[in-house]
Amino acid sequence: MAIDHLVMNVRNVDTTVRWYERVLGMSRRESESTDGKPGRVALVFGNQKMNIRPITADKEDWFTARSAVAGSEDLCFLTEASPETVAAHLAHCGIPIELGPVPKAGARGTLTSIYCRDPDGNLIEISSYQ
Repeated sequence: MAIDHLVMNVRNVDTTVRWYERVLGMSRRESESTDGKPGRVALVFGNQKMNIRPITADKEDWFTARSAVAGSEDLCFLTEASPETVAAHLAHCGIPIELGPVPKAGARGTLTSIYCRDPDGNLIEISSYQ
């Protein structure tokens, strides 16, 4: 098994997308609507994507979790960049580091992780394997 995509509930789609493009280098993708409703926005990274769902979206239009709350995510993204490079990039972007670099247990072994927060307050872990 593998993860294909996640759905992130956000207060402001454009603010979120700009942050992830600028800070994590993700790419914006907009889908075409087939039913006359507005298309959806996703952030693409590698072979995965995150659909970006505004918390104001109608649950009938967007089948989703029972509690669509912005800022409740805790996500870990892998990078090949060194922790020092990640820290320097976050500083350049004006993003405060909340914790790190610190060793953490990952799915394949020990990670070195740096933590920050996105515009909604989601905890974002940027990690690399040794």
